[in-house]
Amino acid sequence: MMRCSFFQIMFISALLAAVFGFVPCRQAQTEPKVPAPKSDAASSLNRIAESYVKLALAVGRHDPLYVDAYYGPEAWQVAAQEEKKPLAAIENDTKPLIAELLRLDVAREEELVQLRRRFLVRQLESLVTRVHMLEGAKLTFDEESKALFDAVAPHYGEDHFKERLARIDSLVPPGDGSLAERLERYKKDFIIPKDKLDTVFTAAIGEARRRTKRHITLPANESFDVEYVTNKSWGAYNWYKGDNHSVIQINMDLPKYIDSAVGLACHEGYPGHHVQNVLAEMHLAKERGWIEFTVSPLFSPLSPINEGGANFGIEVAFPGEERLAFEREVLYPLAGLDPAKAQSYAAIQKLARELSYAQNEAARRYLNGEITAEEAAQWLSVYALMSPERARKLVTFFDQYRSYVINYNVGYDLVKEYIEGRGGAADQPERRWEEFTALLSSPRIPSGLR
Repeated sequence: MMRCSFFQIMFISALLAAVFGFVPCRQAQTEPKVPAPKSDAASSLNRIAESYVKLALAVGRHDPLYVDAYYGPEAWQVAAQEEKKPLAAIENDTKPLIAELLRLDVAREEELVQLRRRFLVRQLESLVTRVHMLEGAKLTFDEESKALFDAVAPHYGEDHFKERLARIDSLVPPGDGSLAERLERYKKDFIIPKDKLDTVFTAAIGEARRRTKRHITLPANESFDVEYVTNKSWGAYNWYKGDNHSVIQINMDLPKYIDSAVGLACHEGYPGHHVQNVLAEMHLAKERGWIEFTVSPLFSPLSPINEGGANFGIEVAFPGEERLAFEREVLYPLAGLDPAKAQSYAAIQKLARELSYAQNEAARRYLNGEITAEEAAQWLSVYALMSPERARKLVTFFDQYRSYVINYNVGYDLVKEYIEGRGGAADQPERRWEEFTALLSSPRIPSGLR
């Protein structure tokens, strides 16, 4: 998860394909070259950043989910594994670093250095929160997401979703059963046959890559592998290995719908998680020598921008009607599906995206102890239009990753509003790409996008 997975259930697979994606850890390769610091402030930031990386690895020794990706010095990872620093000691070592960062004067430094200081403060504060949770601290859903991810999801009641459900109801063919059951029957015509999935996905990621490389300069050796897996709690996962290489895994437990091809290709690949990691490694870890970008804690302020940016990246790469045109003209025929149905299916999926916050509401109520797991699944069936199977799988995601769910839709909204506020509106595609690339190459945090 540094990436990956959850609002994809409604967003990536056209928000109805239960798609999750994260970006896990890799074993360290070579240590980034650290340029000589240009100021005392830069020297202090480098020292604190090194301590932060080691503390993040120490937390990962207690929490196997915490370190989502790592490609810094291998010796640091080995030392963390061997030492197993106690949680109390991790917290004691973290607090002085936060205090020092808050005292550090960076007013005369360039903007990116100022952003770097704030980034380190929030990463360390989030780390302390995760330590408290590992020690047994109980937080409400909103308290947890604010402390870990620097973001809080808005609250919506049933009426917010009922109006949207009514519009979807008018488009789904009539029949017996609930709207969710009718929709599930309708969607069967849009399932990619398993024997054609690789062909369809390869075409989608090839087009996403081609479009991205027209606007973003990537290293010549950037690459990825695709694997098809089963028995996972997520729908898709980007495992960034460092040195500009990713492994993208696609979970075959549940059917993949035709719109999930572009969604997954963009979110996990181009210009999503793969490109995010490549740019961070190239511009921040290597060019600037900022060692903190060699580690990616899953539960941290990195996640809303990474997940939200990966979702927004779908629109960046395929603006306006271009996604529908590509799906209808290329992917539907490859999948052996009827292109004449593409327009109506896309219209329903567009409305379905407006139900994404129902997932947050289910998670909030469930994790706050207001409803049971079965009631949360029922909420998802009614207000997010998920099949019982998908709803139950999503509840298991809540159990494992808790408030991480907000990163997909809240993160999307933050990234979209930020980029459009800087001139990257849909009718300014070149500016949109510029702002999108700049965001992925900077140490910004969610509160800094408002």
